[in-house]
Amino acid sequence: MRQPVVYILASLSGRALYIGVTADLPRRLEEHRAGKVTHTAKYRINRLIFVEPHETAPAAIAREKQLKGWRRSKKIFLVNRSNPDWRDLSGEIGG
Repeated sequence: MRQPVVYILASLSGRALYIGVTADLPRRLEEHRAGKVTHTAKYRINRLIFVEPHETAPAAIAREKQLKGWRRSKKIFLVNRSNPDWRDLSGEIGG
């Protein structure tokens, strides 16, 4: 089994964000990019800008819920700490 991760995707402009959780990030990115996730397809949210690994799926799900409850400014601060240029990280994970 792969390690569960919480991830954040952004649109090209950075105005739209999407937070998700998965144990198979390359497969999930492909689903987003193939238009299989309605919200990300509608707003063209497909750049991977943040990845946070977790030991267990319940821990990742709890973290995802926590992040979704945050204000946008706090989410942006989190991303800027690890990826200040908001570069697409998908090439680094094989997605």
